[in-house]
Amino acid sequence: MLSVTLRQLEYATATAQHGGMTAAAAALNVSQPALSVALSQLESLLGQPLFLRRPGGRIQPTAFGRGWLDEAQAQLDALQRLMAGGSTPAAPVRLGVFEDLAPALLAPLLRILPDLDPDLRIDPQVLGFEALTDALRNGRIDLALTWDLGLDAQIARTVLTRVAPHAVLAADHPLAGQKRVTLAQVADHPLILTDQGLSLGHMRALFAQKGLTPQIAHRTATLELMRSFAANGLGVGVSYSRPAGRRSHDGRGLVARAIVDAGTEPVVLAQARGNALPPAALRLRDLLPQALPFAPGSDTIPPDAIGDDG
Repeated sequence: MLSVTLRQLEYATATAQHGGMTAAAAALNVSQPALSVALSQLESLLGQPLFLRRPGGRIQPTAFGRGWLDEAQAQLDALQRLMAGGSTPAAPVRLGVFEDLAPALLAPLLRILPDLDPDLRIDPQVLGFEALTDALRNGRIDLALTWDLGLDAQIARTVLTRVAPHAVLAADHPLAGQKRVTLAQVADHPLILTDQGLSLGHMRALFAQKGLTPQIAHRTATLELMRSFAANGLGVGVSYSRPAGRRSHDGRGLVARAIVDAGTEPVVLAQARGNALPPAALRLRDLLPQALPFAPGSDTIPPDAIGDDG
């Protein structure tokens, strides 16, 4: 068991810094005899002296003492940072990103952050709605970028931007020639929706609010699969996330058309209420609005940030 005390470490490093016990005692506001006794006890524990003591002169560390005192100072500095709530380079900020937003937002964020804060490190975790919300509640992630779906009162959120849903269409679809479409127009065609529980229910609710009951022809596992189905004429996709590019993965042309009467959905920065964030996470929270490729509070994500209208 270690018998050394923090006070002994503090006295030893102060003696080295000030070049003598009298000056160190004055700096620490303790008596010189008390400091001398503590140093003697410490050297007894170590089994060898830390300082060369010469009458009337500035004391110097021994060869052993130089290395030991440097390490002791490093440990004290680390403990001071720890008690001040500081994070270390080994503790990156755990940032959750909803899986459909990640392709548009995560890489640009990782690219620009080193310019904004070179010391800030991120551990990104790409998750679905349920997993992301659970990770926030249980402290497995610090912050999350997501749609405001499935978040309860335990989760605080800051709106970063609002986005209108859009219809994803094959390039030769009858609706592709219009600049904007309505829910009723979309409901006249078979729908393709991504099969993400909360998202699927939310999309159905958009139509139900207008008294519409569209036919859901396909439920796809991913956004890109939905886009491929739409590009191949298997129906009309509906989504908030709007990847840039006018072709599906299989190379077929597609377009996106805003749905004008469906309202908007916020992209939010979320954190669990009562979960005290480390300083690095607080810095990231403050930097995110300027680091992401859209302005906070804007009505929609601009075309060059998360997609285009074809």
